[in-house]
This record gives sequence, structure tokens and C-alpha cells, in this order.
Amino acid sequence: MTQFQKGVRMSLSPNSNVMREVFVSGTGLIPFGKFPELSLGDLGWPAVREAILESGLVVEQIDAVYCGCALGGMLAGQRVMKKIGKTGMPIINVENACSSSSSALSIAWLEIASGRQDAVLVIGVEKLTKFGGGTLPLEHEDWEVRQGMVMPAIYAMRAQRYMHEFGLTERQLAEVSVKAHKHGALNPRAQITKTVTVEEVMGARKVADPFTLWHCCPTGDGAAAVLLTSKSLSTRGEAKPVRISASDVTSGVFTSGFRDMTWAELSARGAREAYEIAGIGPEDIDVAELHDAFTIAELMYYEALGFCNKGDGYGLLASGRTSLGGDCVVNPSGGLLSRGHPVGATGVAQAVEISRQLQNRAGKHQVDKAKVGLTHATGGGVAGYDHGACSIHIFEV
Repeated sequence: MTQFQKGVRMSLSPNSNVMREVFVSGTGLIPFGKFPELSLGDLGWPAVREAILESGLVVEQIDAVYCGCALGGMLAGQRVMKKIGKTGMPIINVENACSSSSSALSIAWLEIASGRQDAVLVIGVEKLTKFGGGTLPLEHEDWEVRQGMVMPAIYAMRAQRYMHEFGLTERQLAEVSVKAHKHGALNPRAQITKTVTVEEVMGARKVADPFTLWHCCPTGDGAAAVLLTSKSLSTRGEAKPVRISASDVTSGVFTSGFRDMTWAELSARGAREAYEIAGIGPEDIDVAELHDAFTIAELMYYEALGFCNKGDGYGLLASGRTSLGGDCVVNPSGGLLSRGHPVGATGVAQAVEISRQLQNRAGKHQVDKAKVGLTHATGGGVAGYDHGACSIHIFEV
């Protein structure tokens, strides 16, 4: 057993008399990549259209829209929705770094669970090609950022400390990338559909020691959408509706002192809360999409989510249990490392992937007999925090 035990359902669980059940009734996703010729609205509307058509609802039945976008500028949701000719309802834009659209998903979940709305559209959209490449722009008012603490640097420091503490080798770390790209090669909507070898990963251009290019997620453009509904509207489409049994968003705890760089405290805390809401434990998860922005993150999040004990992340990877064919498959889509990480689109893209996995329609990267899935997205980039935000959702059929 890990540190996690079976949870007890909270009083605000959608299975209680207080909250309604919430379902994913439609999903939409465009291929991730680099599309400098397209606007933010151009990227977003095809995913929205796909989600609406899949749900079996008509656009007039949408009560509200929540749009997650981190770096797209003002009124991202309005810019997308005008492309499909449906405006006038509440359109709320949410920014929470890489957790932007998964935070929007959580708010939409609460809207339906509380009975306030019956059909809420959630959009995740981002256009990073407008920056022309390089690392994500962070705020220079932050003293760590002024000292050069971009995201590859901080994750590289985590990797170095983890290697020191637990004996992880660079070759073993490279195996995370190999797995991600093996999965991504089966996903036609992934940004990178090329497999790589350990030697290719280790021999690529250095980014931040011990990372080479293949240890880091690519930047790009993308969009995803899900239509959440109450139970009464969930059976209009052809696909089996997927219930969201837990939605948890929490923030990091600020400290100006020592931080254990080998332990993702925020993700572990969020996981405990999500498992308690859903009334399950990590051993019940069949498939997960987690925030593997860099290779070390996947191993650390295995541990934080309770899939193994601290320091045992590589052992779990090496066992094959998290690869396709295993009993707890992680990132069958290819994850951020292969599917790509257009920041604001990532959280909803994870929800689309897990929903389709549970509906048995993920194609060549389908996880066999998946019934319970989890999504995990963190948002970082502020001095003194493990991460600024973390959102975890649990899905069931």
C-alpha cells in the first residue's frame, strides 16, 4: 500500500443529496502543433463544434461558457464563440497558468453540480507560436525569474536533486521520454508522432542539465472542448456519457524557506482531496493523464498521486504498469512530452483523452477495459511555491 487509503465521500460529493451528478456529454480536440497562420478563434472553434455535435445538443441549449487560456490575451472565450455564432450567454475567461482550462472545468462542474446550470461548455485554447519560440514568458517582478529561473531550469534542478537522493541515472530518466513518444506515435492528434530511443534522447541538444531537448515538452498551439451536462441531458449523444466523480483545485503553500524539490506536495494534497471526494484510492485508477512537462515530472507525480511510494517512480515505470498494456496506464495520449503543451489547452485536452478512453474510442492508443480515469494539471512559475495551482479530476463510467 502507498500513503493513500480508500477515501470517504465528502458531504459535497455529487453522489450526495446536496450535489447533482455531472457528465461529460461531448468532447472536441484539434491536432496540436504549430499554426502561426491561425488566430486564437480559428484554433478554438473546430473543437467547440465537435464537442457540441458529439453531445447531441443544439448550441442554443448551452447555458454558459468557461474558457481557460493563459497567454492569449483578453476575452479568449468571446473570440472563440463568435466564430460559431453563439454569444450573449455568460462567457467567463479563466487564467491559472497551466491549470487554466482544468480550473475552468472545475468551475463548470460546480455550476452543474449545484443546479445553477444544465449545460456548460468548457474551452481550453492557446497560441504559443505568437512568441516565436523559447521558454514561456514569466513575470519579471518575481525575483527567481529575474535570476533566470525559467521552467526548464527549475525542473532540471528537481531532476538533479532526485537523482542525488534516489540514485536515478540519466539513462533511466531518458526512458520516460521513450515511453511518452511510443504512446504519442499512436495518437494522430499529437504534436510529435515520432518514436525515440534512449540513445537519441541522451544524445540530443542540451537544454538544462540533465535535460536534453527530448526531456522537454514542445510548445505550440492547440484547442480542446468538453460539454458538461446534468444527467437529464447526458444521453442525447451517441457516445456513452462519462461522469466526473471528483473535481479538485487547490493552490501551493508559499514558503520563503527550504522546499523539498523531490516531493510534489501540492499534487499529493490535491490527490488526497480528489480521492476522498470520489471515494476511491489510487489503486482504482485505470488510466491517467498527468502533467509531464519534463521527464522528471512524470516520476515525481507517480509518487504524489499515490501510484507508488516516494523514490519508487522509476521502478514503477520499469515495471511496465504505466505503459499501454499495464494496469495503470499513464499518458496514453503521449502526454505533454509528445501530444504537446499549448498551456491553456492542456487541462481540457486531458479531459477529452480520459473521456474517450473510458468510452473505448481512443483508437490505436486505447487502454483496455478502462473504467476509472484521472487528470492532473499543475501551474507554476512563482517563487516560493511548489506550484501555484493544481487541478485534479476523476472520471468514471
